[in-house]
Amino acid sequence: AKYRHKLLDECPACPITKVADDRLLIASHIKPYAHSDSDEKYDPKNGFMFTPTYDWLFDKGFISFTDDKKMMVSIWISPMNCSRLQINEGKSVPLLPVSGRESYLAYHRDNIFKTMG
Repeated sequence: AKYRHKLLDECPACPITKVADDRLLIASHIKPYAHSDSDEKYDPKNGFMFTPTYDWLFDKGFISFTDDKKMMVSIWISPMNCSRLQINEGKSVPLLPVSGRESYLAYHRDNIFKTMG
């Protein structure tokens, strides 16, 4: 609960949908909790607040983000589903709070994001 409250202070809305009702937001770790050390597990910089669909896509590695706030979309999602989910490779997410999260995002891109390799 403490992690969630700290993260909500920094990220009061989903940066993709702009939904700001905290009942509809999930505190999503960037570097998974299971792979984080004791400091990283509770570091609010190791997280985003997402609505459930985007939390699931991010958690499972179907989307990630560049350090310049651009969405990355896995090749494992069909163009039809990308359209339905309104996710596009290179889509700008200006509200994404990247500052201080770069190393966590690098971990996510290298270890969680689904690519051909």
